[in-house]
Amino acid sequence: MPEHSRKSAIYRVSGLSPRKPQPFEIVPAPDELQAIADDLGILGLRKLRFTGELSAEGKADWRMDGHLGATVTQACVVTLEPVNTRIEEDVARRFLEEWPPLEEKGEEVEMPEDETIDPLGEQIDLWTVMTEALALALPPYPRADDAELETDSAIPPGAAPIEDEETKPFAGLADLKKKLEDGGD
Repeated sequence: MPEHSRKSAIYRVSGLSPRKPQPFEIVPAPDELQAIADDLGILGLRKLRFTGELSAEGKADWRMDGHLGATVTQACVVTLEPVNTRIEEDVARRFLEEWPPLEEKGEEVEMPEDETIDPLGEQIDLWTVMTEALALALPPYPRADDAELETDSAIPPGAAPIEDEETKPFAGLADLKKKLEDGGD
């Protein structure tokens, strides 16, 4: 049965069976869809569904394999008109009891390169995993099919356009150097 609230998408690790995978299906209610859309800064969100299972991996770690499906509405980067995009994304996470040591570089800390790992706490929050995966899957520059970017010209009337070669000053220096090496002809 689909879960329709953030609270029901949080699993206590102590309540999970290490022998049997725990299936999940998260389908947010309409008001939750709007809240997620607002948090992500998009115009709308429809048909969000996150399904999969949690299973034990080793003695203390857990693995989540899931699939995210959503229809999002974003503003076109050219016209600002609404653009609908269907997202279908496989999502995998590993929740590790023993977190890899972090590399400290002065005041900065390097995170592990494996982006699918998370530290294992007392709970596994699949709502957060779902919204993070959705945010990462959003098209960065949504564009309507018929949107074309207009180009403006800054050339004064009667002036000749600048050629590509004129914008590369070091190319002229290379030619000059070659002439000097050849004897200055």
